[in-house]
Amino acid sequence: MTTVIAKPEGLLYQGADWDYDKIKRVYDAIDTIASKEMGLSTYPNQIEVITAEQMLDAYSSIGMPLMYKHWSFGKHFARDEMLYRKGLRGLAYEIVINSSPCISYIMEENTMTMQTLVIAHAAFGHNHFFKNNQLFLQWTDAEGILDYLEFAKSFISQCEDRYGLPAVERVLDAAHAIMNQGVHKYPKKRPLDLRLEQKRERERQEYQEQTFNDLWRTVPKPTGSRQGSRSASERRKLLGLPEENLLYFLEKKAPRLEHWQRELLRIVRHIAQYFYPQKQTKLMNEGCATYTHYTIMNRLHEKGMIDEGAMLEFLHSHTSVVFQPEFDDPRFSGINPYALGFAMMQDIQRICENPTDEDRQWFPDIAGRGDGMGALREAWANYRDESFVLQYLSPHLIRKLKLFSVRDDSEDPYLLVDTIHNERGYRQIRRMLARQYDLGYLEPDIQVVDVDLAGDRKLILNHRVTNGVLLDEADAKAVLRHIANLWGYEVQLVEVSSVSEAVLKEHAVTAPSAALT
Repeated sequence: MTTVIAKPEGLLYQGADWDYDKIKRVYDAIDTIASKEMGLSTYPNQIEVITAEQMLDAYSSIGMPLMYKHWSFGKHFARDEMLYRKGLRGLAYEIVINSSPCISYIMEENTMTMQTLVIAHAAFGHNHFFKNNQLFLQWTDAEGILDYLEFAKSFISQCEDRYGLPAVERVLDAAHAIMNQGVHKYPKKRPLDLRLEQKRERERQEYQEQTFNDLWRTVPKPTGSRQGSRSASERRKLLGLPEENLLYFLEKKAPRLEHWQRELLRIVRHIAQYFYPQKQTKLMNEGCATYTHYTIMNRLHEKGMIDEGAMLEFLHSHTSVVFQPEFDDPRFSGINPYALGFAMMQDIQRICENPTDEDRQWFPDIAGRGDGMGALREAWANYRDESFVLQYLSPHLIRKLKLFSVRDDSEDPYLLVDTIHNERGYRQIRRMLARQYDLGYLEPDIQVVDVDLAGDRKLILNHRVTNGVLLDEADAKAVLRHIANLWGYEVQLVEVSSVSEAVLKEHAVTAPSAALT
């Protein structure tokens, strides 16, 4: 006799196995909670189920569904696959793309409970953050990114066929080497429109083909130039110097680059710009997604849509994600962004709904307002990691997480705990923690400061040194060689103290023996 166990009335699913009907039911239930109860606003969702190998492939190509070919992606795939096969590394349960529609990849190896969790986390938590945060609105074009990546992949493939794989890879290697210094850090008046960029490229190519005349190559060049008589300050002003976006400067001003090489730099620059907001919002983005999935999973359980077994499986995974080892724990490797982000989101809700007198003193604008979800939506929209910590890290949470600061002087054999839990200490801890998320302190400030295009064409870069931290000499020389390959002439990097303006170190790379062809 066969016993049939019926699914209890109201449950969305039961057991670990999943199918597309269950995923559709779960998605609809999550959508109702996210939109009607939490007030989340998202791009249309596109959920794709992929294998572990496809997830590894997505890792290697920086998570993008359409990406041009480059040898470094294959290297990353081989490394990650080896570690995964040996059991030394797990895979993410999901990858989410900042696009419209918002693409969420979920692994087919996940249980049904994990599929529920990652849909709430990625398709609604990350999705809401992508759509509403001001940094993403200023710097990314969610509707155009997929079309632009398709154009970039096609263009680079055409270049490989026409100019050869080594020539294309040499340009991409150089562009990737300075990708972090290839972004505009201040918003433009007009948001980025990647579809317009494709149109401009077609127009540039058509114009070049229509106006090309090989006879211009035979015209004698003048011996003198007005530019040579200009002063250094006039020259720098005409070139728009100093310029912190190295890829942009090389794309526009490098004397020896051909049209297709400039377009490759433009492609890498746009992709670097696309990821720039994500680098500044790791804490907030993961905190938003973690808070969202935690709230939704609890509501599903409260409404009788998932059972106790599913809830226990969820809590096991959730607590692992937000686990924060103590500073003296062998597993400690820094502050877990999931843990701190989730804790701060919960703390904001507590301050809004159950404030203490201390909360009212520190956060008069939100303490006791009652609408915790509304305060969170405002924070998710208007802050990045650095400013979010400066604004919302509370003394209550500092005590709960046992945060403190240590003075680490290289000339002193002992560490000194110099900030304690008092009002001045709380503010100092908050400032120091916020600085750890400030890209101005995390990434070197390197700018093009001078070049005489009518003279020796030597490109001069400055590195504004913060806290006395110089560049690694071997790495600096390697990157300068890539820049010299793009520029075509000698490149010099001068490291200057941001305090005293004293020259601390100089690096120079001679002109390459051959142009990038």
